[in-house]
Amino acid sequence: MVNRHPIAVALRALRQTVLGPDARPERPLLARWPRLARHAGPVGLLAALGLFWITVTVESDWGLPTPIAVLFAAMTVAPLLALPRHPLLAWRLTVLALLVCTFNAPADQPWPWTPPLALGSVAVLAGVVARVERPVLVWVVTISTVPVLTLVHPDNRPAVLALLGASAIVGDLIRRNRLSRRALAAQAELSEREQERRAVLEERTRIARELHDVVAHHMSLIAVQAETAPYRLTDVPAPAAAEFVAIAASARDALTDMRRLLGVLRSETSGPQTAPQPDLTDLGAMVDAARRAGLPVTLDVEPVDDDRVPAPVGLAAYRIVQEGLANAARHAAGAAVRVTVRIGRSGLGVRVENSPADVRPTADGGSGHGLTGMRERATSLGGTFTAGPLPDGGYAVAAELPYDAEGGDR
Repeated sequence: MVNRHPIAVALRALRQTVLGPDARPERPLLARWPRLARHAGPVGLLAALGLFWITVTVESDWGLPTPIAVLFAAMTVAPLLALPRHPLLAWRLTVLALLVCTFNAPADQPWPWTPPLALGSVAVLAGVVARVERPVLVWVVTISTVPVLTLVHPDNRPAVLALLGASAIVGDLIRRNRLSRRALAAQAELSEREQERRAVLEERTRIARELHDVVAHHMSLIAVQAETAPYRLTDVPAPAAAEFVAIAASARDALTDMRRLLGVLRSETSGPQTAPQPDLTDLGAMVDAARRAGLPVTLDVEPVDDDRVPAPVGLAAYRIVQEGLANAARHAAGAAVRVTVRIGRSGLGVRVENSPADVRPTADGGSGHGLTGMRERATSLGGTFTAGPLPDGGYAVAAELPYDAEGGDR
């Protein structure tokens, strides 16, 4: 169990500040501008070399020997080189430089440090306080006051201490803002994944209900035909009559099991759905309704043979065309739409394509759940689904729906 006592927290933060591992790497500042990021390394190295040369020159003018001047210049530049990836290490080097690089300063100099060291220390402190936790931030600012209180002239101390306090407050606000934005981005990503998952589950539930209605109709016919066969046919042997009874009982048991499973899928607000399910024969009426709504639609469909296309495949094709027309009306206003349905020997081909839109779509392009639903319908039947832009700027969705899961001939 983690000790939350204030003294224990403070000691743990002190250990982290002085000897602990560095802060976690942050996203590079120039990550949004890749072209600038490619030049950041060379430019930063040139700037460090410039600061190094300026520091050597200033220290030499102060009368320091060249080896000492070079050492102090290296201690001035090293924190800036470490700051992007190792902020705490950069701060530790800065405190060391502030305590050491103070020899032989002119008497009229208001600060005991060279201008590059003073300005670099402010930059390092600003980078550190924006990337560490609040307890560590408190220790960073507290320890940073040591060279100020011991080396800075009393007349200049209030201004430097005020700068330290302002840097700490601004850095903490920046860190909290960064954490909040990161948490919001993670929550938005999680919400988007949950919405996609919910759309898939809702579409699968809807498909299960519709398949239940289709299969239940045929199972009911099997049960009725099996029960009435001994009365409709003459001279039915007793064993055959018993088989008909068994077939009818199995069909009714299957219906009962399907209703029980469907009860788990139905929501509390959805009532019984008694309307007949649409199929390929209803495509003409749907296209006529789309034309009346102002959508220029062309329907190319072969004559439908009810015995050839299974009801679940016809229902899925109807729903795919329905969603395809809705997407075309939503995202390609004014574009001509062509619906093509091809009835093959072992499967059904459905394609909905539109020409380039006359009106540019708005930024709110929808949630993409329509494509998810169409894909779920195709894959639930063992088929395939594709969607994407066309070379001329239009868009097309296409599905191949086999008559059975294996795609064999009927």
